[in-house]
Formats: sequence, structure tokens, C-alpha cells
Amino acid sequence: MTVYFDDALLMALTARERELHDPAVRRDVLRLRGLLHPSFVEIGRSGYRIDLADVLRDLPTEGGNGSIVADGFEVRRVAEGVAMLLYRSAHRSPSGVDSRHTLRSSTWVREGDEWLMVYHQGTPTEAFDIV
Repeated sequence: MTVYFDDALLMALTARERELHDPAVRRDVLRLRGLLHPSFVEIGRSGYRIDLADVLRDLPTEGGNGSIVADGFEVRRVAEGVAMLLYRSAHRSPSGVDSRHTLRSSTWVREGDEWLMVYHQGTPTEAFDIV
């Protein structure tokens, strides 16, 4: 695979990925449809496979405290109109404790003027400090 680096693409996809971490966006089915491809699939850190219907049904009702924090974003343009975003994340409790450390990979496809996430995977990892 030839790897192409692109700062503008990195900024654009990182912004879209971070939107998906925002609790308000996670509750907004219309915005989720604007970020996720109709054939979206995820293999979560739990090992379970979920699709777009699962996300649209479950994510808007997701409860919980805290937030998602992430860093180390890297982008790989793998083909024309296809890019992979790699990063790491953790769940931060209201008291500031990080847990559920995860390595993440998202595949994005360009449709018209928009980038849509078509695949996402989370893999549990050892604890690390978010920069």
C-alpha cells in the first residue's frame, strides 16, 4: 500500500471523528447520518460487530458520564477517495480519570463533497497518557 500524507485531509477527518465523540452529535440521528456511510460497520473494542442501524438505534440513547478524549491522529490516503484515520482514545470520567484506553482506526470514503465513515475498529490497549 502506498501511503500519502495530507495535512488538510488530516484536519478534515480529525474534525469529523471528533464530532462523533461529542455527546450532542451522538444523540443527533440526522448528524450521525451525515457522518456515517449507509454501509457503515464497526468492530468495537468489545469485539462486537455493529452496523448503521445499530448505531442509529443505540447511540442517541447512550447514557453515561464523562467524555471521550483522543490524540495521536494520523491519516493515510489509501486510494483515490479513500482514507484511513488512526488514533488512540480513552474515556475520561467527570473526576478526570482516564479508562478504556483504545487504539482506533476509521476508514473514510469521499462521496461528492463529503467524507463518510464506512468502517471503524477499536482495539483495547494498555493505559497511556493523553497528550
